[in-house]
Amino acid sequence: MPVLTVDSITVGFETRRVLDGISFTVNQGDKIAFIGDNGAGKSTLFKTIRGVFTPESGKVILHGNSTVGFLSQNMDEQDLSSATLKPRDMIDTELEIKRIEKEMETDHSRQKMDEYAAVTSRYEAMGGYDYEFRIKEALAGLGLKDISDRTDLMTLSGGEKMRVCLARLIVERPDIMMLDEPTNHLDADAIEWLEDYLSSYGGSVFVITHDRHFIDSFANRVIELDGGHITEYRGNYDSYKKQREEFLKTQKRVVENLEKELTHQLDVKQTMLSHRNISGYHQREKMVDKLASVLEKERSRLPSGENKMSFNVVPEEREGASDKVVIQVKGVSKKFDDGPMVFEDISFELKSGEKLFLAGPNGCGKSTLLSMLRGRIAGFDGSVFISASSTVGFMEQFVPFEDETATCYEELVRRSDLTVTEARSLLARFGFRGDDVFKTINVLSGGERSRLYLCLILEENPDILFLDEPTNHLDIESREILEDALTLYNGAIICVSHDRFFIEKCADKVLGFMGGTAKLYDTYEYYRKAVRKPQVKTETPEAAPVKAKAPALKPRINQAEDRKLRAKKANRIRELEKLIEEKEQEQKVLEEKFVSGEAGKDDYDLYACNAAVIEKMYDEYGSLC
Repeated sequence: MPVLTVDSITVGFETRRVLDGISFTVNQGDKIAFIGDNGAGKSTLFKTIRGVFTPESGKVILHGNSTVGFLSQNMDEQDLSSATLKPRDMIDTELEIKRIEKEMETDHSRQKMDEYAAVTSRYEAMGGYDYEFRIKEALAGLGLKDISDRTDLMTLSGGEKMRVCLARLIVERPDIMMLDEPTNHLDADAIEWLEDYLSSYGGSVFVITHDRHFIDSFANRVIELDGGHITEYRGNYDSYKKQREEFLKTQKRVVENLEKELTHQLDVKQTMLSHRNISGYHQREKMVDKLASVLEKERSRLPSGENKMSFNVVPEEREGASDKVVIQVKGVSKKFDDGPMVFEDISFELKSGEKLFLAGPNGCGKSTLLSMLRGRIAGFDGSVFISASSTVGFMEQFVPFEDETATCYEELVRRSDLTVTEARSLLARFGFRGDDVFKTINVLSGGERSRLYLCLILEENPDILFLDEPTNHLDIESREILEDALTLYNGAIICVSHDRFFIEKCADKVLGFMGGTAKLYDTYEYYRKAVRKPQVKTETPEAAPVKAKAPALKPRINQAEDRKLRAKKANRIRELEKLIEEKEQEQKVLEEKFVSGEAGKDDYDLYACNAAVIEKMYDEYGSLC
């Protein structure tokens, strides 16, 4: 049964048509993943459905009394005006109930009783009577425990506010839940909880996301937006990939056949004109126009290719054996001055051509270890050996350029021996086409900076490539092309990433951080299983069997003392969340100084010290949660 219909929606900004006659239906129980390039118009469609934008043509139809709930990436669009966990309409209804109850003390009329019955029925329909229980359950699943209705939401961090808004939406249970990048502020445990929740949700779900694992876990339908048009697929992300491949093969054949037929009809039309068959010429002209229109429509169903990275890394011969050890780490531990231990006793080897991925929660020391391997951080215990003959390339989360006023083309030519044609061709494969090659670096978006930097690094073809979250600013298509490129790349790679699909596709091994150290795992899934596995003390084989004892009675709990302990724990959790938010904000300010070149030695020392403090706070936070 349909709950929402989008009928021929067209939306444009200046000369660009973002949505061009979009039509689809959301049925009851649909779990839809909405995908497409950055800037393709996904959020624009959400805002059009919400009523923020008025379409040039077409309409949005809500069937029956269907309700729609939205989660935006922009906190300015979220309703936190009530400064409590409850939504404003629920608070207003509670006040109305109290007002009527007060009036009923003196007014016992049938009319007043009917008014009271109507407002309490409305309150029950919006889930008011069990709201507190359900909101706490949702908040706990999203990693926010012990936040009460008395908590001032305006004092929470940006990530916490977003999770509160998501929890509210979950509890309100709209007929259609529309979420824009809901996993951005969630850790692995919270993402898994949300995946389970959305999979079992009775209503419809419509989600914008680049997280391919997330799509696989809940979606039964994928809608792709490209060039202002949509294509629909049944199933999850894996199914989408297979169907899309078949669709593109079929569609390319359709376009090729139409092109051949159009060429043939043009020849026939010209022949009729030369033979002065004017009647036949005009009939053929109408046929050609109709065929050209059909061809244009079928071409529009193929991917636009605009700003897509499409490159191949051609493997080059490297000196030395393929099993040559290029990096060796033995018993490495790191501690900043008198601060806590960041990590300890890490050992591993990286051979030529191997791809090692560092995985773990924020603040565990992944980037610190990466900086140590690059020689940017000293003062650690243990030993690190790097092959003296190996060349090294590095890409961090905030990519710096020496000259921000240089164009993309100038930067590539300066750092390579490419000709004009070769340089423009290479930039085109990284999504810089036409006048884009003459954009100055200081006006590039985060994703464009990342693509340009990757272009430069892969052209240099180093023996060891260090990558720190390289997919952060890339859409799904660009991520997959990058994955294919790195798979073909025959140098060694050490990469920090949270992208589960990216890790599983490219990694030969995973160095997983857990419990203050890190160990090697064959796959990311093996690492996640180790994280989930409870740490239990195993019995030695020599231990004598003991007689099973009857289960002991649970000790009597002092309720008052227990409440005090839980309140103390909740306060400490909130305190840690605020401290972590402040430190991470301080890190962002320092990172901006690194990019602009204004940072000095003290800034780098402070950044390293903050990283250690954040790691310690995350450890305490994890133990309390």
